Amino acid sequence: MALPTLTPEQRQAALEKAAEARAARAALLAKIKSGELSFSDLLARDDEITKKTKVSQALRAVKGVGPAKATALMEQAGVDANRRIGGLGAQQRRKLVDALS
Repeated sequence: MALPTLTPEQRQAALEKAAEARAARAALLAKIKSGELSFSDLLARDDEITKKTKVSQALRAVKGVGPAKATALMEQAGVDANRRIGGLGAQQRRKLVDALS
């Protein structure tokens, strides 16, 4: 399936929308990093920015969790490396929160 041809205005609007989403996601991850928002609180949120954030990015934003530990936690919980928060099941969420406690 070929991608639709966008007008310059449509392309610019799409680029602006993507930049806004990246900025919102960065702000969300900064809240986790600063301790203002806990990982369990993040999983309880139901907004689109949270749902589209990768689990690995969110775990790495937690203080004391680096790439290796994030990968290990995800493997323990049975979470795929590319999974986003919106795609997590209740049991996976519980396992991740318990592992960070």
